Amino acid sequence: MPLVSTRALVLQSFPYSETSKILRLYTWEHGLLSVMAKGALRPRSRYGGVLEPFTEGQAAFYLKPGRDLHTLSGFDLVRSRQALGRSLVGFAGASLLAEMVLRVGAEEAQPALYAALAGAWDRIAEAPTTAEALAASLAGAWTLIGLMGFAPQLEECVVCGVEVEPGDPVRFDAVAGGVACTRCRPAGRMLEPESRSELRVLLAGEVPAGGVGRPGTHRALLRAFLDAQLAHDKPFRALELFLDHAGAARPAPASPADVDVA
Repeated sequence: MPLVSTRALVLQSFPYSETSKILRLYTWEHGLLSVMAKGALRPRSRYGGVLEPFTEGQAAFYLKPGRDLHTLSGFDLVRSRQALGRSLVGFAGASLLAEMVLRVGAEEAQPALYAALAGAWDRIAEAPTTAEALAASLAGAWTLIGLMGFAPQLEECVVCGVEVEPGDPVRFDAVAGGVACTRCRPAGRMLEPESRSELRVLLAGEVPAGGVGRPGTHRALLRAFLDAQLAHDKPFRALELFLDHAGAARPAPASPADVDVA
């Protein structure tokens, strides 16, 4: 039962008993795993209340081969990201990213996924406006989707394989996994060129300055894609929270053309 030390992100934290916690961590060297923090809920705990979601630190724990639960020995705080609590949209977006990694992350090291999640949390926390917190959350979600192997196809029709130009009329087929030309998908709402261009930017992990042009469209795209590709009949709990707060933050209601996705 070796003692190992690795950089770790706290995805989830919940009480195990009157004095202890169980943490779900995403680590740099060991991927997704669970640890028990004994005594973490005691008033004078040596962890000092830092074992909360979105926290990053150097975690030391006893790795038990073949076991699902390991024992935390220490946690040296690197970043708390308390700023995420200032915005309902940012907090909900960060929670959705954590849930995505909990759902799809593996017990294998994937440093790129770790870096993408940590970077997305930082960008959300640092976003100066609600619109940019929304865009940073969308960028984080689409970046994780791509790293998990589910990136939507945007340059060719997912049905016939014909290349679609930036200005071509297309629809978004979440079940098929990308855009479809109007010959293959004659019915349904169009995905306008501006939103398709922004989606490319979001997939690259970049945040459009000032936010996205049609937030309602992007909320609908993300919902449809997560439901079709990753949910597997088990909806993401944080998704509705994120979409509700993101929608409430809009200065005006979305039009029907903004929210329907083919």
